[in-house]
Amino acid sequence: MLLRKAVPVLALTVAAVLAAPPATAAPPATAAPTVAPTGAAAVDGLRALAGANPVVVVGGLSGIAAVYEPLAARLRADGYRVWIYQLPNLGLGDITASAAGLRGYVGQVRAAAAGAKVDLVAHSEGGLVSRYYIKNLGGGEAVERYVSLGTPQYGTYVANIVSFLGLGSCAGVVACQQMTIGSSFLTALNAGDDTPAPVRWTTVRTWQDELVRPVDNAMLADGATNVLIQSRCPLRVVGHLGLVLDGTTYTVVRQALRDAAINPNCLAL
Repeated sequence: MLLRKAVPVLALTVAAVLAAPPATAAPPATAAPTVAPTGAAAVDGLRALAGANPVVVVGGLSGIAAVYEPLAARLRADGYRVWIYQLPNLGLGDITASAAGLRGYVGQVRAAAAGAKVDLVAHSEGGLVSRYYIKNLGGGEAVERYVSLGTPQYGTYVANIVSFLGLGSCAGVVACQQMTIGSSFLTALNAGDDTPAPVRWTTVRTWQDELVRPVDNAMLADGATNVLIQSRCPLRVVGHLGLVLDGTTYTVVRQALRDAAINPNCLAL
């Protein structure tokens, strides 16, 4: 099954890059809901979030910003100010370069938010970009919470399979090479403490992830809250991209951003 999926994924990635517009500067902040919530509890909840950190949604490999708009819309509806960081070249290049871009982007967000720390919600490769920024580029001083969705923290066999099929070293995609299990990039990133303080770390993974194999490689080893959707919701089917769109997954994101106990709503839409 993985052999059949790896090649189409890379083909779609290349097609997306050729069609996608060039990366642009940080868009303006999008503040709290355009439609006012109803009920005293909803109003109180929005007031409580008035001073909450802005949230930067960090995209993944081949993920254009529009893919993450539904997740951003959920966050806005909960009262957060939200920005979306689309990886340069849609994440095909060096992850360290994407992390340097994220550092500049977060700087713009913080300037627009009166210097507040930010929370990062990162999908797939975006979680590695965010971790490199935090660990190596001073991001620990700017980030309070980190939430990853389906990030191959310790690599994925899907990247190795592309090489095995004779398509070269990840078909020449640098980020794919870096996400291969045992790569020099991941070895360095995971050396020592992989969840340095004072950032609060949460990872989310799903058994049905088509691109992160083995699935448990989406976990972090030291001091993180690692959430497997099916450990609480065994009948919930969530794929790799589904982690961005799924209602149950969003309940975990919401709880992590509020430092609440993790208790996924298995029936959330």
